[in-house]
Amino acid sequence: MPTSSLPNTADSGLEVRTYFVRNRNVLFARAEFSDLYVDRYLHLADQGLKLVPEHDAMFKRALAAFTLHCASRPWKELTAWTINFQAPLVNLFLTGDNETGAITGRVFDENVKELPENLFYADVVSGNQPKRRSTVGFTGADPLAAAEKFYAQSEQRMARYFQLGEEDFALVAEHPDCDLNWLRSLTAEQVRTLDTTETLSLLERRIYRWHCGCNEGRMLEVLASPMRQDPDALFGGDPKIEIRCPRCGARYIITRETMETFVAQNAG
Repeated sequence: MPTSSLPNTADSGLEVRTYFVRNRNVLFARAEFSDLYVDRYLHLADQGLKLVPEHDAMFKRALAAFTLHCASRPWKELTAWTINFQAPLVNLFLTGDNETGAITGRVFDENVKELPENLFYADVVSGNQPKRRSTVGFTGADPLAAAEKFYAQSEQRMARYFQLGEEDFALVAEHPDCDLNWLRSLTAEQVRTLDTTETLSLLERRIYRWHCGCNEGRMLEVLASPMRQDPDALFGGDPKIEIRCPRCGARYIITRETMETFVAQNAG
């Protein structure tokens, strides 16, 4: 299998700090997402991807929620969220690797299946364990509220997300013996000053970077099965086709000659 590239550790990346709030027994994670958003927009520009402003705004909130969630999870964990909204009809996909700090995702706004309700899908792979999936229904069009519903129903604990500035987000999540009344009544203004009103113990500093790791070899793997079944249908008489990475939307041009060579070399 073609290997994926790793994030460039020379890039500064996004630092997410997590804390334990003593006496309240909650985890507190906070980050300013400006740099990660810039890297994502550079990626969109490079790949010629243009989004509906409403979908783009939703994805930014989902990206913040997802990254803070990843920072609160074990190191050897791969996570993917697919958040399906029915109004607007759009899917937001995000995936992250805690070992490498790679975060990526994309918006799907074409051929989205109409369903009776919004659905939140979370897939997790921990080490060598099999993949686990949970599915949660939710209402509304706010990714932060959707993530809170995922915590309540799938994680079986309370978690609250807060937007503290234009690109400043925080997560406060329940731990055993949590002061639930305090967490339930917490406001954004209180979260902004949590470091001065509560006793915080720094847990970790983690670095995340916008990175997929896709390459032409992986796209050839995706196309190998339909190529073997019906190459004429795949290429439609054209000498080359365009394929988008299903994880990040990166554009690849695959020639029929390249595809034929790949299939021949991987016949066994």
